Amino acid sequence: MPGQPPPGLATRLILSTIQAADRYRLQRRIRRHPGLSIARDASTNLASSHFALAPGAELVIGARVHTERRAGGVHISVAEGARVEIGPGTWLRSDLGPVRIFAFPGARITIGRDGFLNGCHLSSKRSLSIGARVWIGPGSRVFDADQHDLDDRRREQIAPVVIGDHCWIAADVTILRGVEIGEQSVVGARSLVARSLPPHSLAYGHPAAVHGAIGDRSRVPI
Repeated sequence: MPGQPPPGLATRLILSTIQAADRYRLQRRIRRHPGLSIARDASTNLASSHFALAPGAELVIGARVHTERRAGGVHISVAEGARVEIGPGTWLRSDLGPVRIFAFPGARITIGRDGFLNGCHLSSKRSLSIGARVWIGPGSRVFDADQHDLDDRRREQIAPVVIGDHCWIAADVTILRGVEIGEQSVVGARSLVARSLPPHSLAYGHPAAVHGAIGDRSRVPI
């Protein structure tokens, strides 16, 4: 009909308006939190995420980091003196559950480029390092600490966790303190990883053990 926009134009205008509003919301957050840095070409959908930054905390979100526009789909809490860095090209996927990242006082969480975090839970009290192109499946949890003292004599133990480049952590996996998973390894669903794994491991079980070898995963598409 005369005077009406062509098909699809109205939808594009609505999306453009939403993106502009979300970009404004993100800029307001950056001005409010000196430690918050979001790359200009990161997804404007991050405006629907929940960020909690204490004084002295740092949250760095790299270029082309993407998530869905879903309220509560991403929750990142960074305590005093802690730092979380999310590498460029990482996808924080929340359609199968929220992505939750908790950095306790003084902790460091580093997520490498082109990662794929799908409804998982990361918690650090000291150091959690995730390499490039690491996939972590829904319901999986990574801890570098016991979370509590065992009793009045046995105190909480804390030890860094490292996940090497090009690893795939499947659904509902739990990774405990002090574990290092070598590059290009695959950990099967519902495994409990309590000990370190060498590079190119195919591991699964409760506790996880190595049952085979994995070849080159550096070019495997998501």
